[in-house]
Amino acid sequence: MSKEKGKGFGAEFKKFIMRGNVMDMAVGVIVGGAFTSIVTSLNQDILTPILGIFGGTDFSYLSVALGKGENAPLLNYGNFITAIINFLITALVIFCLIKLLNKINEKFSHKEEVKPAAPTTKKCPFCKSEIAIDATRCPHCTSQLEQ
Repeated sequence: MSKEKGKGFGAEFKKFIMRGNVMDMAVGVIVGGAFTSIVTSLNQDILTPILGIFGGTDFSYLSVALGKGENAPLLNYGNFITAIINFLITALVIFCLIKLLNKINEKFSHKEEVKPAAPTTKKCPFCKSEIAIDATRCPHCTSQLEQ
C-alpha cells in the first residue's frame, strides 16, 4: 500500500512541476536573475560614476567605522544606497517593459464588438407607456397590441 502512495505522490509532484504556470515561473526566475546582473552593471559601471561626478563620490565606497582600530566593523551604507538605486532602476525598466507590452497587446488584440442587449421593453403605440416586449395587451390602457 505504501508503494501506491509513493507512486501517487510522485505522479502528483510530476504533474505539478510540468504545469505551464510553474514552468513559466521558473523561466521568469532565470530571466530575472540575468536581468538583475544587467541592471547591477548599468548602475555600478555607468550610473554610479556619472552620479559620482555630481556628488563628488562613488556610493559603493561610503562607509562608517563602528569603533577604533583596524578590526573595527564597517557599516557600508554606500552599498545599501547602491542596492536601492538598483531596485529603483529595475522597477522602472520592468514598468516600462510592461507598459510597452500592454500597448503592443492592445494594438494587435482583436477586440470583439460588444453588441447591445436585445430590448426587453417597447412603447405602447396608444398610451406611450413602457411595456414588456412580448406583451399582447397594454397593462396601462388595456389596448390590444399587434404582434
